[in-house]
Amino acid sequence: MAVDIVIATNNGDMGGGEVMLLNIARALRTLGHKVTVVVPAQPDELLDAARDEGFTTLALPATDRKTYMAQLRAWRARNRNALLWCNGLVPSLATAGDKNRIIHLHQLPAGSQKVAYRLAKKGARAVLVPSHFMASRIKNATVLENWVTEASQPLARAVPASPIRVGFLGRPSLIKGTHTLTVALTSLNSAGGYTYQLVIGGTAKFVDSTSQDQVKQSLKELGNHVELLGWVTPEELFAQTDVLVVPSEVEESFGLVAAEAMSARQPLIISNAGALPEVLGEGYPWIFRQADSDHLAAVLSSITEQLITGDEKLEEILSRNYWRWQENYSPDAGKERIRHLLQDFEG
Repeated sequence: MAVDIVIATNNGDMGGGEVMLLNIARALRTLGHKVTVVVPAQPDELLDAARDEGFTTLALPATDRKTYMAQLRAWRARNRNALLWCNGLVPSLATAGDKNRIIHLHQLPAGSQKVAYRLAKKGARAVLVPSHFMASRIKNATVLENWVTEASQPLARAVPASPIRVGFLGRPSLIKGTHTLTVALTSLNSAGGYTYQLVIGGTAKFVDSTSQDQVKQSLKELGNHVELLGWVTPEELFAQTDVLVVPSEVEESFGLVAAEAMSARQPLIISNAGALPEVLGEGYPWIFRQADSDHLAAVLSSITEQLITGDEKLEEILSRNYWRWQENYSPDAGKERIRHLLQDFEG
């Protein structure tokens, strides 16, 4: 049965949560539901993206978080019939007490957010989180794993030439472990043997100045062995690199970048932060202890040898990653999870 569903964003800017909002909206539309995306008028990145994809949008007259929350609460008081999908803590808190809504958290509440969450969850039909790791921290949460579109790459893999090109995709910052990656690469370059080049796809959006300064200082240690591409698509970064590293030092609630690499059969090293190991599955070999640059350097050395020698085990692991993405983190898998979730509500 078709349902009217309103998805209220956490932010007007595009981040991981907003990427998932659009993924959810696409899945709902494919399933035949009527979808409206509610956003602040400014920033308008998400508004433009939603309109470009043909979604019905409602831009509330707000340019800051406080005004957006007030406008959203007032609008909801006049429009209670549709199921409200609160995509983050901000719309959840703004509509606290509403009984016809879903709370979807993409990050663990920290500090004062914990108090906000206790207020926000009152009356909600369900609280959704993207991983079992996060569900272990949020009582009575339902797991709705994230999904990503395929970042397609050629199946044939060229043998890497020196320097080995190591990719980082996302916001260069302390919590994302960029500095730990640079220390590991500096160490490997100083030791002789293979030379490594760091290729960064992304900008320091939403990153505080202290973190930016420390990352910039660590990048200087790599000298000329750094390339800053700015914002690029996953496909563009993967096409220019031999291996991707996700060196997070924050308890990741999921791992969208890791899932994108899986879909591309991209050689992938992750830290053991939060849900990252869960996304890759039990027994994944290329995991290092977060914030441990020596361990990361050792794992990088190991995967480099496998890449250079054309180790069949490497291709087996990458193929397993791809099928794990297909079965668990592809748009088709996400659509089925949404279908079952709404069926449970109807039941």
